[in-house]
Formats: sequence, C-alpha cells, structure tokens
Amino acid sequence: MSVPANVVELLQALVRIPSVNPDGDPGVENPGEAACAEYVGEFLRWAGARVQWEEVLPGRPNVVAVFPSDAPGKKRVVFAPHLDTVSVVGMTIDPFAAEVREGKLWGRGASDTKGPMAAMLWALWELRERIPALGYEVCFAGLMGEEAGQYGSKAFVAKHTADFAVIGEPTELGIVHTHKGSAWLHLTTRGKAVHASAPDRGANAIYKMMEVLRVVRERVIPRFAAMNHPVLGAPTASVGTIRGGSKINIVPDCCEAGVDLRTIPEQDRAGFVEGIVEELRVVCPDLEASWTESRPLWTEPGHPLIAALERAGGKLCGAPWFCDAAVLAAAGIPAVAAGPGSIAQAHTKDEWIGLEELRRGVEFYEAFLEGSLK
Repeated sequence: MSVPANVVELLQALVRIPSVNPDGDPGVENPGEAACAEYVGEFLRWAGARVQWEEVLPGRPNVVAVFPSDAPGKKRVVFAPHLDTVSVVGMTIDPFAAEVREGKLWGRGASDTKGPMAAMLWALWELRERIPALGYEVCFAGLMGEEAGQYGSKAFVAKHTADFAVIGEPTELGIVHTHKGSAWLHLTTRGKAVHASAPDRGANAIYKMMEVLRVVRERVIPRFAAMNHPVLGAPTASVGTIRGGSKINIVPDCCEAGVDLRTIPEQDRAGFVEGIVEELRVVCPDLEASWTESRPLWTEPGHPLIAALERAGGKLCGAPWFCDAAVLAAAGIPAVAAGPGSIAQAHTKDEWIGLEELRRGVEFYEAFLEGSLK
C-alpha cells in the first residue's frame, strides 16, 4: 500500500473498495464498511494523525483520527464524510472500476460520498505539516451506516465532541446549514381471511388500510402543504409502498404500507410522529405502526465558521434530503454539509463526479483550513 499520487488516484482507490450498506439488497457478497475504514485510517496515519477504529456494529467500524496540535485546549473542527454507499443493484457501469473518461470518474460512491471524502483527505494530506499550527484542532471521522440508520454518527457523538463539523456530501460546494428530516412509517392492518365468495364472513385488511391512507391523503398531506419554511419550503408526506393479500380469491388478512414524511425544523419536537399515528388510529384502532426518524438540521447561518466556509468559496443553502449533520447538531455540535459533486448523481445507475469538481473540492477544504482556522 502506497500513498496515491493525487486526489484522482485516491478517489479511484476508495471507489474500488466496496463499502455497500448491507440494508436491503446490497448487490455484493460482503457488504459493509470495514475495508474502506481500514484504508482511510492507514491514509490518515500516513498524514500524521492518531487513528482509532471504533466498531459500531459487527464488522462495521467508524474510523476516527485526530491530528497533532502545537497547543492544548484548542477548539476542534471535524471533517465527517460517511464510508458507506447505497446498493449497486441495477447499475449499468462497473460499480467498482473507478474508470476515468470524459473528464469524470465513474463508480458507486464517486459522488455520494467518496468524492467529498477524497477531497477532504487530500486537503489534509497536502496541509499535514501545517495543521498543528492552525487555530483549531483538526479531526476526521469516517462514519459508517449513514445510508440506513445513521448508526455511525450516533455512535460518534456518544463518544466524541467537537466545536464545528463539516459533513462530506455532494452539495456543489453549497453550505447546507439546514435540511429536512424524515420519518418512515411502517403500517400494518390485520383482518380475517375467508373465501372470497363469502367476504362478509371475514375482514378485509386492504379496506382497513385504504381508510388509513385516506387520512394520510386527505388530512396529513394538506396540513403539511399549508406549512412553509423560508429555506426548505413545505414538509411532505408520500405513500411509497403497499402490499396485501396472497390470492385474488382470498379476503386478505394482512396489508402493509410505508409512508415517507419529510419534516422541517418546526416539526422537530417530541411526540410528533406519535401524534400522526394516533390520528390514523381514529379510523383503525388496531393499526400496527413502527417508524424510524432522522431529525431535520438547523445550524445558525451566522456561525463564524460558516462565514469561513463562505470565504473559501461556498454559498449558504438548504436541502430537501437528510444526512449525518443533523445527528451531530442535535448533540450540540454545530454542523453543515458541504462538498464537491452533485446530489443529482447520487444513487444513480451510472454514478460519477467531474474531475474538476473534485479538484475544486480540495481547494475549497484547503482554503477553509488554511485561511479560516488560523
């Protein structure tokens, strides 16, 4: 293993390491972030950082590195991209070839988010001799599990703290200081299966779910649409999946549906999702419901290190998606997402990042570190 010659070679090395999130159908035999975490950690050691691997789930670690500082007690800035990628199922290019052509680097994670990670790492490499003298202590956290569950960021804030965080995401160098949160509702209605020739003897679980989803469509969605955030716009609700029944001539005894809620900071309060579920149970008292939540992000736009990122060339903005920044911000670490590449290429069947965008990302992070943290 040797140090790559430039940021393009570094990104190629990262893309060629499969680190697919195992949630759902990853499309690879051995999903997970371990190999990527190992490579990133070794690179950071070459750059002079003190590195540790912290297992979050079996075989799935975060990698955390702290660079030397010439004085104790400095405030800490952390660069925190995620190590995992989404599934490679359905891709039309070799997901791990990291081919360079047409001024782009192609492969899974090239944009989301190994491109921003490579730019962060290369900026740290190029500034490795000057980092100790900066006015902030510099930390790097490669986080596992962002694409499903955000387990890595949750584990990080349970053990570590910082004074500011830059999350590596493809934002076209926009400084995302606010983004929507999400809540994924998993709903189940139960009925009684009987022969379809005598449906009155049973209870149709699909009909029960229709009433539940009618409430979503006629009450929840309009209520969300009437709200507004000055940067993010309105929250949204969308029914994404529905499954029920086993055969056309059997009254179904089970129906399942999934509802995607995208929330704004005003909805970030205890009991919000529980309130929606109780509203649905008015029409279906025995409705079964579970959910996962990711909080919306809000970091004050006047934060001095946001101003530093603006001086480095970024522009303040919001985003409809969610990321690890919200987890860190909820733990008291002001956080933004900022990096090269476009979210339009994330999760696509032929994912890529422009080479010039990648190089601009290195310059952006270097300018932030060298010019703003003195």
